Amino acid sequence: MDTAREQRVLKFSIGVTMAVSAIGFIGGLLVGSQAILFDGVYSLVDVALTLVALSVLRLVAREESPRFQYGYWHLEPMVEALGGAILSLACIYALANSVIGLTTGGHEVKAGPALLWAALLCVSNLAMAAFVRTRAMQLHSALLWLDVRAWLLSGMMSLAVVLAFAIALLLRDGAHAHWIPYLDPLVLAAISVAVLPVPLRSAWKAMREVLQVAPDALDARVQAVMKDFVAEHGYLDFTSHVAKMGRMRFVEIHILTHPETVIGNIGNVDRLRDEIAERLDARGSEFWLTIDFTADPAWT
Repeated sequence: MDTAREQRVLKFSIGVTMAVSAIGFIGGLLVGSQAILFDGVYSLVDVALTLVALSVLRLVAREESPRFQYGYWHLEPMVEALGGAILSLACIYALANSVIGLTTGGHEVKAGPALLWAALLCVSNLAMAAFVRTRAMQLHSALLWLDVRAWLLSGMMSLAVVLAFAIALLLRDGAHAHWIPYLDPLVLAAISVAVLPVPLRSAWKAMREVLQVAPDALDARVQAVMKDFVAEHGYLDFTSHVAKMGRMRFVEIHILTHPETVIGNIGNVDRLRDEIAERLDARGSEFWLTIDFTADPAWT
């Protein structure tokens, strides 16, 4: 499987992420904003995850090895699960810091420079989310979609910070200026709570693939196709097993026949398999399809 284009997109994403992470770190320290600093930390974590995703793509391109004879497809959902778990922990840590800030009186932030810094991060993150999304749609890549979510979340976080510091500038020298020190931890708390469900859902979805939970849509499609096939050809019954790991779909079908059934030569058997594959639309490289015929129920 050719993953060269995905690898190029991820390499470009890594370079931009490192730049954005540096901007977030430096900006957060200079203006005293934990929210901007968290954006930088989030981006740094994303760099590590993208590097892992790039390594997985290189392995997936090899398809198989003497040690991993079914290929490296299982590594894709493992990376997604790991990424979701790490980003979830980052959100929980940020939420804890924001609570501490709110309960200790908040802290002063240089609102003007912070607004400009956050705006720069926001534009960069959202532009990269749009760019990688276009490539993910073209290449049908789960790993690129993981990168899109990371960029989009970073962009939303930066946008929230922009709005918070815009409000801080409006409140300055006014009757409600005493609330300004609470804005940064308040925004950090809001961002953490809003963002947390996204990596949690991603981790849950990926863990279902790691545990080989049968995907409902694929299972229903195989059941419908095989019920019609068995009825049309007069076979007794069938059993099927399906799983999805990353971009790979595994389908195993056992067809039960009468002991006296004459199927014909190997060519005839292959034509029956081809008929099933066509009905399932399982001719692509993302399907691992196994079909056998037997008169012994113990083999089904």
